[in-house]
Amino acid sequence: MNTINETSFNFPGQKSVYKGKVREVYNINDEVLVMIASDRLSAFDVIMPRQIPYKGQILNQIATKMMNETSDIVPNWLVANPDENVAVGYLCEPFKVEMVIRGYLSGHAAREYNAGKRVLCGVTMAEGMKENDKFPEPIITPSTKADNGEHDEDISREQILAKGIVSEEDYLVLEDYTRKLFARGTEIAAKRGLILVDTKYEFGKTKDGKIVLIDEIHTPDSSRYFYADGYAERQAKDEKQKQLSKEFVRQWLIENGFQGKEGQQIPEMNDEKIIEISNRYIELFEQITGEQFVKADTANILSRIERNVTNYLTK
Repeated sequence: MNTINETSFNFPGQKSVYKGKVREVYNINDEVLVMIASDRLSAFDVIMPRQIPYKGQILNQIATKMMNETSDIVPNWLVANPDENVAVGYLCEPFKVEMVIRGYLSGHAAREYNAGKRVLCGVTMAEGMKENDKFPEPIITPSTKADNGEHDEDISREQILAKGIVSEEDYLVLEDYTRKLFARGTEIAAKRGLILVDTKYEFGKTKDGKIVLIDEIHTPDSSRYFYADGYAERQAKDEKQKQLSKEFVRQWLIENGFQGKEGQQIPEMNDEKIIEISNRYIELFEQITGEQFVKADTANILSRIERNVTNYLTK
């Protein structure tokens, strides 16, 4: 099972490289960025020791499809996809916040709610809700964009503006784009028999000051989906919802005593577990996109990426 853990390319015109939790971003001539989706798996802001076959390809191809399906309402950074694991886009200065939007009381919001909190990122959540209930209106709960290895942290709109992390003028655009993208994502999901529960968006500014959507969008790593069929019945019976997201990985880790807290050991992922996770990601791809997943040739995966990107850049 050939996978991408890390890369060390030297592309034509390369100025620098930034390595995130799961993506590696190469700056080419201070003009475009080459973003490579690795097969690393991150949960609770911790990178797991083993990689998941085809995960990078899956996330890259879902994000590309979703960017193309939302480009009429929100501009994005994407220019080309020279390889199954690669997106090339405009050089942007990222905003230091992630715009998280939630349509339902799930995941982190539910854990906070069940701990007795009723205000999340400055937004009040009503009394009497239960896990996976729908909010009357989607709520925006931003988080700070963490540097390598650090945890993202909840932050309110008021704190973002008070600290000058984003100007009020720009933040209003981020909020507007976030709501538009979530509404479109909800429509796309509904056509696939899915509910877009929550997601996060990242934005940046191009050299000419244009705010654009960057990074991934509506992938199982950045979003949570429920199956629409049976949602109401499961809620009425207080049953767990049938999910399409990376939450199945988080739940498995929690059951095995790991939540990314100090002193906790990452449980061992054997070959069987790795293949199971890979197959779940393929299922996610096919459900979210409505297309059959075609596995890329991974025999010489790094050579393939280097060749395809170099050919694109030297065209």
